[in-house]
Amino acid sequence: MDVLMLSRLQFAAATMFHFLFVPLTLGISVLIACMETAYVRTGKDVYKRMARFWGKLFLINFTLGVVTGITLEFQFGTNWSRYSAYVGDIFGSLLAIEATAAFFLESTFIGVWHFGWDKLSPRAHAISAWLVAGASNLSAVWILIANGFMQNPLGFELRNGRAELTDFVAVITNPWAWNQFVHVVAASFCVATFFIMGISAWHLLRKQNEEFFQKSFRLALYVGMAATAIVVVQGHLHGNLVAQLQPAKLAAMESHWETQKNAPMYLLQIPDEKGEKNLVQAVAVPSLLSILAFNDPDAEVKGLKDFPAADRPPVTITFLAFRIMVGIGTLMPLLMLFGLFKRDTLAQYPLYLKAMVWAMPLPYLGMQAGWAVAEVGRQPWIVYGLMRTTDAVSPIAASQAGVSLVAMVLLYTLLGAAGAYLMVTFARKGPVDA
Repeated sequence: MDVLMLSRLQFAAATMFHFLFVPLTLGISVLIACMETAYVRTGKDVYKRMARFWGKLFLINFTLGVVTGITLEFQFGTNWSRYSAYVGDIFGSLLAIEATAAFFLESTFIGVWHFGWDKLSPRAHAISAWLVAGASNLSAVWILIANGFMQNPLGFELRNGRAELTDFVAVITNPWAWNQFVHVVAASFCVATFFIMGISAWHLLRKQNEEFFQKSFRLALYVGMAATAIVVVQGHLHGNLVAQLQPAKLAAMESHWETQKNAPMYLLQIPDEKGEKNLVQAVAVPSLLSILAFNDPDAEVKGLKDFPAADRPPVTITFLAFRIMVGIGTLMPLLMLFGLFKRDTLAQYPLYLKAMVWAMPLPYLGMQAGWAVAEVGRQPWIVYGLMRTTDAVSPIAASQAGVSLVAMVLLYTLLGAAGAYLMVTFARKGPVDA
């Protein structure tokens, strides 16, 4: 375990743990704002009670997200200082804008929203909810623009041994960043809707607050169906961009070794990374890989052997993570379609309600797998084609990275346990009148 591997493990652990809370924040904040708007428009108290109940779970989730996000950013100085020195002119400015233009706004109006129930008019309170939701998703814009630069660096020149910003417009209009933003935010709505549907299903099985949780389930169901459709369509468009800008990642995603026109897709594959082949390769769909990558059955798809071994991403992890993501992305709309057709008679289908309770982790797992594809598939580059990950790590001792890794894992385990306890406790308790 050298300092590079330890720093990679620490950043992966911190990022994956932090990202347990981010997607729920992005999605449920908008759904809560919709509930408040429904209360303003109809005057029905059930919508206010919905906003308060789901808002309590949102606040627990948001608090944990803030704590883990702050410690995550410190790693750019402690573990990845050479990266920060090399691209800090660009990357640092984007994180600074995110903090001042989005996070401060979000944090301020979360306070207004939380403490303003009996102090603001319903309309003003709903506006504060929309400001929280808007700021949360604006924060995602800037973070994903920063990540988009790492995936597809634009708007810079190399001067004085570092990348210096020359075209801010090119950075913020990076097509990779905006494709990724739509995909990530739509997937975040899937997390939020499955979260609401799962908890609602648990209460409906016990016949508790049935009108309340019927309405919650239906709202999440309608939003979730739209979100999954966007995820599927945008996933295909994003795949086209990967094929164009990161062909080695595409080849790893499909364990595609030989450059080929009319490239088929194999439904059954087992990659052999060391042998540079597939141990099993069966059930071919002719030209499907060419169609999915370039929307052209005759297109040529580069194989991994066309890239030097040092420039190839880890194949097995990328390949498996991609299939987990796609598999979950296929299952989620099927579950929601059944609910859509039976939305008025959900109580008659206890097996379906139980399935939705157990399905709550699915979008979380899908998003974690998706980020594994994005980040592991970009290796060996920390900034694609510009800076290798091996050149980005801080000049520190392995013992320092090891101690901080262990301390962080222990701290995050305690935070995760506390957060899970609070979420489960309040979710089971259900809505309580003021």
